Amino acid sequence: MTDSGIGILNSDDTSENKEQQSIVVPIDDDMDTVKAGSPNTVDELAMELATIKQSAKKIAIIGSRNLPITHQQMIETLATALVMQGNTIITSGGSSGTNAAAIRGAMKANPEKLSVVLPQTIGQQPSDVQDQLIGVPNIIEHADRAMMTLADASRVCNREIIDECNQLICFLSHTSKTLYSAVKYAEEGHKVVTVFYLD
Repeated sequence: MTDSGIGILNSDDTSENKEQQSIVVPIDDDMDTVKAGSPNTVDELAMELATIKQSAKKIAIIGSRNLPITHQQMIETLATALVMQGNTIITSGGSSGTNAAAIRGAMKANPEKLSVVLPQTIGQQPSDVQDQLIGVPNIIEHADRAMMTLADASRVCNREIIDECNQLICFLSHTSKTLYSAVKYAEEGHKVVTVFYLD
C-alpha cells in the first residue's frame, strides 16, 4: 500500500496474488475495490487521458456560422497553432463562421493537415464556399446525400466528422440544436470535447 492510499500490486508479487489483482480506492474510512469485471469507466478514462497526451491528434472544429469577426480570427489562429503542433484539422465547408475560419487557419499552416467533409457535393455548395475550397487537397463529398435537405445532411456530416476525430472543439449557442446534438454524440463516443458557448 502506498502512502496515497491507492494500492497496486507490484510485479514482485506471487502468481497467486496476480490472479486477484485489483485497484483499491479509499472512500471515507472504507476501501472500495474496483475489479476487472466492473464497468469500463476506468478503461474509458484511460483512453481519454491517452488521447489528451497524444502529440498529434485528429481534431474536429465545427460550430456556428454566425460569429463576429473577432471570434473568427481566434478560431483561425487556433487552427493554425494546432496544425503547427502536428495535428490534423477536420471540419466541414462554410462560407463564414467557425468552419470557414478553421479552413483558413489550417491552410495557412499546412494544407495537407486539413480534411474537409462536405454534407453533400461541392457542386451543391454556394459559390463562395466553392471558392474557399480551391487548393484544399483533402475534400470528402457525398453525392449519396444530394437529395437530402441540407439540415439532415449536415447532421450526418457532423457525426461523420466526429467519428473520424480524437477530439472535438465546438463553438455554439445554447439554442443550436444541431450542434448541441453533435456535442452529445461526441461525449457518448468518449471523445475529448471542448465546447465554447457564444451566448
